[in-house]
Amino acid sequence: MNALAGLTVEAVDTYAVALPTIRSFGVSGGSVAVAGTPSIRVLVKVTAGGVTGWGEATPIPAWTYETAESIVTTVDRYLAPAILGRPVWDLDGVTSAFDRAINRGFTIGAPLAKCAVDVALHDLLGRALGVSVGVLWGQRRRETIQLGWIVSGQTAAEVADAVAEGRAFGYEAFKVKVGLHGEAEDAAVVRAVREAAPDAALWVDANQAYTVDGALRMARRLAEYDVTAFEQPLPANDVAGQRRLRETSPIPVALDESLRHPSDLATFVKLNAVDVAIAKVQRSGGLTLSRRLCALAEDAGVRLMGSGLTDSDLGLAASLHLFAAYGIDTPVDLNGRQFLTSSYATGATVEVKDGVARVPTGPGLGVEVDESVVRELAVDVLAR
Repeated sequence: MNALAGLTVEAVDTYAVALPTIRSFGVSGGSVAVAGTPSIRVLVKVTAGGVTGWGEATPIPAWTYETAESIVTTVDRYLAPAILGRPVWDLDGVTSAFDRAINRGFTIGAPLAKCAVDVALHDLLGRALGVSVGVLWGQRRRETIQLGWIVSGQTAAEVADAVAEGRAFGYEAFKVKVGLHGEAEDAAVVRAVREAAPDAALWVDANQAYTVDGALRMARRLAEYDVTAFEQPLPANDVAGQRRLRETSPIPVALDESLRHPSDLATFVKLNAVDVAIAKVQRSGGLTLSRRLCALAEDAGVRLMGSGLTDSDLGLAASLHLFAAYGIDTPVDLNGRQFLTSSYATGATVEVKDGVARVPTGPGLGVEVDESVVRELAVDVLAR
């Protein structure tokens, strides 16, 4: 432990890497992935005392404001200088330093960039001690997490094929993206998924696409199809609308984009405006703040569900450690394996079989990164 106490951050390096895209994917805000076009992920390496840790940021401008370019410059020019020389164990101090470097504004500033560095520090700490992130926290309630297969953008006529593809890979839970069509067509897609998978766990995500009235109409339709949760139907900052919807919706409403910082969840709890809180590592700026959010939800009696940002294997592993720590037992949207290939993970990585992910037990995140492959995949996003 003395050796750990003496470790300080020596270097923070960023690599924007182009990963192979397997399938196309869209949300109500626009395209997330296009088959045949590489998916850009920003990997961050933190070095201290000869030990390295890796984290990941997933730029999705269709989902939130951070881009590959902004993540790289935010880490390189603001976050890295703020933590150089700091003890690697001082995660709370790093969070404060990040807030001084990039202010929170209304809720949280540059969470994806902050997340990549925070996760890399967790990975480094675990590796320095030779233990997994779960052991580092002293908190792992589950050994496996069930994943959901994503159905996005299909018409009702195409849904059966999408569900059959997921089932062929062993998936028994499905998440449907709505808000891409009109209300009637959205409902028809959900109905088609239910008909193709009558016994599967099924939940729906609108990514802020509806008004309160539209969301209530949709919730009444969804209730017919045994939908377990209606995720983020309203704009993130519509607190009053969310409270009204929660009071009248026949199915539980889950919050995702509304919950950036733990204090956001506190506001919804105080106003009695939340049924379900979505834990999402990148959205909340990393594992440090995500643990605070999850603990608050647990203590306030708010049900937790889990989600990701089409992360590659580093982000997948970070999320699994978080969800396992808080015992999330419903299927989660960690869909990176469905849409892209983590070419840099050439050694130990996350085991996924029949739609179930095993929480890694190796040092740190439990994902071995081949830096030579990272360098081969790296692209200069600032030169575009």
